Amino acid sequence: MSERSLFRHVEPVRLYQRIVQQIEDAITRGELKPGQRRPSERELVTQFAASRPTVREALRVLESNGIVRSRPGDPNGPEILPFSPDGLVKQMTRLVQVDEVSIAELVSFRMILDGSACMLAARLRSDAELAEMEQTVIMNDAIDKGYDHFSEADVAFHDAIAKAGRNALIQVCNKVVRGVVLSLISDRVRRARNSKALMRESLQHQVEVLEAIRARDGAAAARTSRKNLYTYYAGYVPEKDREPLLALLDDEPG
Repeated sequence: MSERSLFRHVEPVRLYQRIVQQIEDAITRGELKPGQRRPSERELVTQFAASRPTVREALRVLESNGIVRSRPGDPNGPEILPFSPDGLVKQMTRLVQVDEVSIAELVSFRMILDGSACMLAARLRSDAELAEMEQTVIMNDAIDKGYDHFSEADVAFHDAIAKAGRNALIQVCNKVVRGVVLSLISDRVRRARNSKALMRESLQHQVEVLEAIRARDGAAAARTSRKNLYTYYAGYVPEKDREPLLALLDDEPG
């Protein structure tokens, strides 16, 4: 390999990007914490030795990424926001829309995450956490109230499971992937002629997973979760792309 092929042209970095990087690094190091206020725009101009438009652009990027919140005319400066998975949902949705990640990859990743969450919940859940899951499954009336109401209860069920699994990373990743998948198919489910039948099917799947968690059978909870997710989502994945989903099932459907 020649020396020329080892390197690429250096991309210029704009000043506002350096400001964004410094603030993000300070948050990562714990020097800036959620709820804290940064200096005012005027003070940031002085501290960074940058122009006002440059500082404003950096703050705009940080606000767009959900890192800070600025209020026009606020003398206290921008507020550091707590972490939210919403930004990750937007980024991953964008990846799907530009064909970097397929719906098949998303669904198979969700099967992996949700299966693991259910296994952990079955083995670690407390009686109070089990009661919370049971409460979210009582959704028969939610079906008649429409998809949005039902979806809210469905999200609460999966959140309760993830929380009982005692793993914050699984909670965040599961919420992100679930949010992206739902954003891609929710309109199709809402407008489907058999929308209520799909919701009843989803409810039955939750009952099956709950039974395994109640019995503290982690393997059964994980297996049931993966199978139910495949059953619910496979129809939205092109048949030629379903192999990664099938590989996650203990017994492949015919």
